[in-house]
Amino acid sequence: PMSNVRLDIDGPIAVITNDRPDKHNAFDDDMDLALFEILGELRSRPDIRAVIWRGTGKSFSSGRDVSAIGVNQTSMSHHELMTRGHRGIQQLFDLDAPVIVACHGWTLGGSFQRALLCDIRIAATGARFMLPEVGHGVIPDTGGVARLFQICGPGLVSDLVLTGRVLEAEEALAHGIVSRVVAPEALDDTAREMAERIAAAPAATVKLARRVIGRMSEPQVRASMEDELIGQTYVNRSDDFAEFRAARAEGRQPRYTGS
Repeated sequence: PMSNVRLDIDGPIAVITNDRPDKHNAFDDDMDLALFEILGELRSRPDIRAVIWRGTGKSFSSGRDVSAIGVNQTSMSHHELMTRGHRGIQQLFDLDAPVIVACHGWTLGGSFQRALLCDIRIAATGARFMLPEVGHGVIPDTGGVARLFQICGPGLVSDLVLTGRVLEAEEALAHGIVSRVVAPEALDDTAREMAERIAAAPAATVKLARRVIGRMSEPQVRASMEDELIGQTYVNRSDDFAEFRAARAEGRQPRYTGS
């Protein structure tokens, strides 16, 4: 079957495309597995010198398919599913080629976190970012919060995570979350020019430069993902999360106890 995540290879440049435009490229389990398979293939392709990750339609990705949130259609436990997700996305750390993410429209939740784990983010004017997880009763659990912390410190991270507010492209640029903001019609061309410049440099040099930069951030990100795994597993079974769901279903005010 045609996947909603595509890989196109053009010489030394690989392009990953989120291609489910009718759903703002919201990810479900099938798309996750397709993405992890693509990253696995890129790990074994030394001929690929740069990777672009983009989305079709109106958004890079609106995160998790809301109809899939809290719905586990597999035989795996919640903990096993998260472990699979962590292992899948941690393949990014094993690539030799840098990954440039081209963000437009919405980049939300888990998809924003995954973009944060890549090397470079650029945005189109009007792009918007958000971590809405806490409003759904859960915590962000894809490792991106650790990278966001490294980029802009605890203050902004706490604001975004705890309030779930929207971050506009210009503010993201001011904080270094994206390194460039360009007109929407220039987004793909800019990503391409960046990829071509990287691909034209000596492969060994780029690989080592990426490794040196990655060494500074990766241990903390991996440690944070382990904390997230434990935390999310606890939250998922907590009294407060059960109360959150019950109150929502019954249309009443929740009564939280903190446990």
